Amino acid sequence: MSPDLFGEPLIAGFEYRPEFLTAREEQELIGHLSEADLSPFKFQGWTGKRLTRTFGWRYDFDDRSFAPAEPVPDWLLPLRSKAARLARVSPEDFVHVLLVRYDPGAGIGWHRDRPVFETVVGVSLGTPAVLRFRRRRPGGFDRANVELAPRSAQASIFRPLPRSSSAGDGRRNRTTLPASRRAAAP
Repeated sequence: MSPDLFGEPLIAGFEYRPEFLTAREEQELIGHLSEADLSPFKFQGWTGKRLTRTFGWRYDFDDRSFAPAEPVPDWLLPLRSKAARLARVSPEDFVHVLLVRYDPGAGIGWHRDRPVFETVVGVSLGTPAVLRFRRRRPGGFDRANVELAPRSAQASIFRPLPRSSSAGDGRRNRTTLPASRRAAAP
C-alpha cells in the first residue's frame, strides 16, 4: 500500500509506517524473541501453528478474561515508547504486549482485537506478510490488503475491522502492542 497524501486513507484509522525500525533494532528484537519462552497459541481447545508470549496482561481465549502477566521486560520499553509516539498515546497506555512467531506456513485467521483496546500497534519483523481486512456489506464483503514489509509498523486507531494475515514462506515475527486507557485493570 502506498500512501496517498491527499486522498482518503485505504482504511479509516489505520496508519502504515514502513521503516519504523532500523535494521539493527529489528535484529535486536528478533534476537530477544528467539530467546523468549514462546508457547503454542491455544484457542478454545485448539492449538495454533504460531508461538506466542504475553507481557503486562494476558487474554484467556477459553474464558474470555484478562489477567496479569509478567511485567513488560526492559528490552521492550524502547519499542513501546516508539509505538506510543506513532499512536499518539502515552507509553504507559500500552498495558499488554504480545510476541508472536509465525513459522513457515503459519498465518492467522479472521479476528478482531478485543474492544478494551482502543489502539493497537503491530510491528513486523523478519519477512514480509500481507494483512487482510474485510468489512461486511449487503451481498458480501469489501476487502483490502496491506503488504507489510519487515521493520514496518501498523497503527489501528479505531474499532478494528476483521482481519487476517497470510501464511508466509519464511519465519516471521510480530510484536503487538494494544493500548487502553481503560485497561489498567481490564
